[in-house]
Amino acid sequence: MSILSLRDVNKAYTNHKAVDNVSFEMPKGCIFGMLGPNGAGKTSLIRIITCITRADSGTIYFDGEILNERHPEMIGYMPEERGLYKKMKVGEHLIYLAVLKGMPVQTAKKEIAVWMEKFDIDSWYNKKIEELSKGMQQKIQFISTVVHKPKLLILDEPFSGLDPINANLIKDEISNLNNEGISVIFSTHRMEQVEEICDEMVLINKGKNVLSGKVAEIKDRFKENKFEISYSGNIPGGLIDQETLLESKPGKLMASASSLGEMNQILAHLIQNGVVITKFEEILPSINEIFIKTVTASGEAVKID
Repeated sequence: MSILSLRDVNKAYTNHKAVDNVSFEMPKGCIFGMLGPNGAGKTSLIRIITCITRADSGTIYFDGEILNERHPEMIGYMPEERGLYKKMKVGEHLIYLAVLKGMPVQTAKKEIAVWMEKFDIDSWYNKKIEELSKGMQQKIQFISTVVHKPKLLILDEPFSGLDPINANLIKDEISNLNNEGISVIFSTHRMEQVEEICDEMVLINKGKNVLSGKVAEIKDRFKENKFEISYSGNIPGGLIDQETLLESKPGKLMASASSLGEMNQILAHLIQNGVVITKFEEILPSINEIFIKTVTASGEAVKID
């Protein structure tokens, strides 16, 4: 079942079409990458999903129901432009935001205490937001986004401005929340991050869905039958023809083949001639390479089933 289903969603501002007939399914319980360059339409889509704005046309289903005014309480949204009240104290600010999401005050206090202990920031409770560094404020923003235990968590560039240690801390908590059953939308223009943490994805460009599906299946769909071989010994001259050999240096070569079966024949030929194979792997294209290829080749949507 899908936690989120978009069907032919459109949104225009004056003469600019920010969302152009977008459709996709987000399975429940997955980490879902919403990718695209800056200005692609990702934030416009998120604003529609969180009911900040309404779509001009199309239908959105949230957990099997048509999206309505009750659903924002079931969603946690951390925007790229962080928004905390600088003069408020950390504790009272977190309680205030949790109550806005429908949590009773005492429940909110207990959950906030758990999160602050988890992040080892108990001592910040009575500090004003303006006294905290940018990284510290982002931890508070993250807690405010997840404390009410949403069904859907939307994170827009969650690692922006974080040092590697705190980025890994937030990354681990995203994984933990997902393991507890929370569905996660991870919106970013950093496509290498999606390969690391996302199960499925949609690529948005100029307001359109240009590619969607499971990350692993998309990478497999766009593979070009390139293989990297590490070896010891010497490869006799002429053993591999120049059309097959893409790159060669001592102990390593890159080769192409029409299929894995053809590549296995090449490997067998190398072994028969005394070459010791120490590593062999197929080289799959990066999501960034796939995106560039897709948007350059066509404006039509590509769906990986």
